[in-house]
Amino acid sequence: MLGELHAIHNSVVETMSYTKQRYLMPEINWDNHCVAIRGFRGVGKTTLLLQHYKEQYSSSEKCLYISGDSINVVAYGLYNVVRDHFKYGGKAIIIDEIHKYPNWAQELKNSIDTYKDGKFLISGSSSLNLTKATYDLSRRVVYYDLAGFSFREYLDFVHGITFSTLTFDEILQKHTFHASEISRSIPILKYFNEYLLHGYYPFILEGKKEYSQKVLSTIEKVLFEDIAVIFNLTQAKLPVLKKILWLISTAHPFIPNITGMSRDLGISKEYVYAYLEFLEMSGILSMVRNEAKGARLVRKSGKIYFDNSNLPAAITRSIQNETEIGSMRETFFLNQLKNIHRVALHSKTDFMVDGHFAFEIGGASKKVKQISDIELRCHLIC
Repeated sequence: MLGELHAIHNSVVETMSYTKQRYLMPEINWDNHCVAIRGFRGVGKTTLLLQHYKEQYSSSEKCLYISGDSINVVAYGLYNVVRDHFKYGGKAIIIDEIHKYPNWAQELKNSIDTYKDGKFLISGSSSLNLTKATYDLSRRVVYYDLAGFSFREYLDFVHGITFSTLTFDEILQKHTFHASEISRSIPILKYFNEYLLHGYYPFILEGKKEYSQKVLSTIEKVLFEDIAVIFNLTQAKLPVLKKILWLISTAHPFIPNITGMSRDLGISKEYVYAYLEFLEMSGILSMVRNEAKGARLVRKSGKIYFDNSNLPAAITRSIQNETEIGSMRETFFLNQLKNIHRVALHSKTDFMVDGHFAFEIGGASKKVKQISDIELRCHLIC
């Protein structure tokens, strides 16, 4: 069995297409006994793990790559594969898409507890399923979340244009200076508009021609493979999830009316709440709420956005519609800040960041007077 898995390992490693490293690589403490990389499908989790493999091991006998949905792994058993690998001198094992393996949490727990000298490097497309394990893995696994390309990474990976990373405070304090420097060196708005449509997922490196179709295919897999399995949804219920996405993609942004959605979709309000929650937990949608403590998930949501601007762009193209540019900009702003900052709604402007900074997102028609009476540090982003 190991011989077949080594052959698969070599085939996968050969397909790794780029060598530049993502932002998360230096942040990971690879010395941990078990490292889990979570993230939406297509953001580059497999590539990141294989890059680490090439740097530290470069031999399948030392570090073996396997996939949780591999027929061989499912047939032989995950624990048995781990046992044999370490028995024959293995130092580490990469388990990709582990959430696809039946009863993965128990077998991973048993493997970690048995082989204390080995390294376990795992990934899962659904962050929900990795943290919703039946067996307690919280003390055994260190989790890291990988997002898609930031705009800075897009410029670097796609166009070979490198800019240093700026902190939130640096941008707030010297945004005029940095904007002037950047706009003088490259056609930044041209690249920004490209990024909004097809720059978030690393498979842009494979070309733009089929990019939108790949995004749609990724959405389909999340709906029909991830959400369906995790929440035990029947195939008959899944088209409702697609209708919700089409509905949200045509609004700018979407302000939920649960009663209206219940009527239009032909399902109860409880199912509307549940389906929106599933879509948020899967990483497709982002719910933005008012600055309020104890707000229940979804039910206190003020606005609903897609996780990134490429998702609604692909969906609206598929239904011959257009995505409103203002909504795209707001989606971009939310996407770039939400992972490390607290973003909420504000009654007089678009967003409140960390409870102190109010932002109005817009184009040439937006004026400072719209936020001039807010007793906070306010910023107009155009």
